Parts: sequence; structure tokens; C-alpha cells
Amino acid sequence: MPPRRAISGRSQEPRQRFTEELRRLRQQKGDSLRQLGEALGWDWSLFGKMEKGQTLGSPEVAEALDHYYGTPGLLLALWELAAANPSQFKERYRRYMTLEQEAVSLWHYAVASLPGLLQTEEYAHELLAAGGLDGDELTRQVEARIGRREVLMGGDAPPFRTILSEAVLRTPLGDANEWRKQLQHLVIMGECKNVVVHVLLHDAGLHALTNTNTMFLRGANGSTVAWVETGYSGELVEESASVERLQHAYDAVRDLALSPADSRKFIIQTLEEVPCDAST
Repeated sequence: MPPRRAISGRSQEPRQRFTEELRRLRQQKGDSLRQLGEALGWDWSLFGKMEKGQTLGSPEVAEALDHYYGTPGLLLALWELAAANPSQFKERYRRYMTLEQEAVSLWHYAVASLPGLLQTEEYAHELLAAGGLDGDELTRQVEARIGRREVLMGGDAPPFRTILSEAVLRTPLGDANEWRKQLQHLVIMGECKNVVVHVLLHDAGLHALTNTNTMFLRGANGSTVAWVETGYSGELVEESASVERLQHAYDAVRDLALSPADSRKFIIQTLEEVPCDAST
């Protein structure tokens, strides 16, 4: 007897299935996100982020939703499956890496650390080590990250634009000389014809991407996807309306940033403020 075929049409991927059920149950009840937030006592934006897959929320939120919708245990069980599946992140990241290699243009925003495409080897080493890697795995990850820089090299390299929060340039490496090398590398890369670097000063204030590293990848077919990442998770956003909202947020942040010329001056000024090691 052949295996039974799933006929629900719903995703078999735990995290996506969780978001689908959240949307389905809310729409079935006829609530807006704001009405849902008012009914349960949480900020309605939390439920919007959960439905877009940007966060899972907490088990307490899943339990409250189960109680509200009259689905005892359903959403909590889906939440547990989604939260317990660490391979989800790796799979999404592998797909992101493939799209990065194929992209015809890349736009980026950095919250607190430089994008991998602009990192020196020592910067990558210290950043990854701070994240808990060590030994052979750390070495492999550093090599892989440095290898990614080839995306920006060559005559057919795609245009790359990055907006760096001032915090990126105010968070140095432990070794001042290596930090100088990183800033010098950033200045050099900013002179490449396909690379544009902006700096967003602290004075710009809060904005829609304040806590979210974001990379937009435009494919040869004209479609754009976004990779959004916090310190603990990453998400590949492919749904067109969600990507468009992120792009509008990015455009607003770019309007607040320094011009490329002024950004270069700011980076050089920061470089000049780094003390030299007299022993070298």
C-alpha cells in the first residue's frame, strides 16, 4: 500500500506550520492583531511578529492563545516542535548563502558588528570566538567567512551597499593593531566601485531596524528576499509584502545616514583615534 499523502495543504515545517495556524485561527475568529493584543494583554505587534515568523514568542503566549481560541494544547505543541528544531536555522542559512552567491545586488544594515563580507580574519576570529566557537570548528568558520569576501571581488561582482550603525565603529577588537587593520580594510573596501558604505550616527535616534541586522538579496529574476538576524536567530523572508515593508524601513534608515563621502571621513577619523602600539 502506498504511503498516505498529506492533503491539508499546510506546511510540514514546524515553524512555518506554527505561523500558519496562528494566522488561520485569528482570521477564523475575525480578530485584527490589535484586537487580539487587547484581548490577551500583550502588545499586538508581538502577534504580528509571530505570524510573520520573526519570533516564536514564549510558551506562556502559546498557552494563552490556545485558551483564547479553544484549541487546548495545539499551539503549545506546535510551539515546542518549532523551538526544538535547531536544524531550521542551519537550513535557512544554507539557503541564504546560496542566494548570496547568486545575488545581482546586496543591501545591508548592521546593528553592532561588521558584515561578514567586510571582516578581516582577526575580526571574524574574535567575533566568532565571542559567540562560543573554539578549536577546529572556530578555524573552519573563520575560513568560511573570509572565503565569502570573494563575492565582492572580480569584474562581475554585484553592487553592495551597507549602512553601519555608529556602534559598529565604536566596538573595537581587543588588539588595537588588529582593529586599525580592520578599519583600514573598511576604508579600502569603501573605495571599490561596487561597494558603498554609509554610517548611521547615534544622533539619528531609534528607527525600524534598530535591533535587526538585515541583508536584501536581489536575484537575476528581479525578485528580492531578505535575511533578518538578531544575536540568537535568523530568518529568511521571502513573502513579497514582508520584504517590501523591510525595504521601506531600509530606505528610511538610509535617508538618516551620512553620505558615502562623509561616512568615509568618519571612518578615517575613527581610525585616527585608535592608539598605535609602540611595540610594533
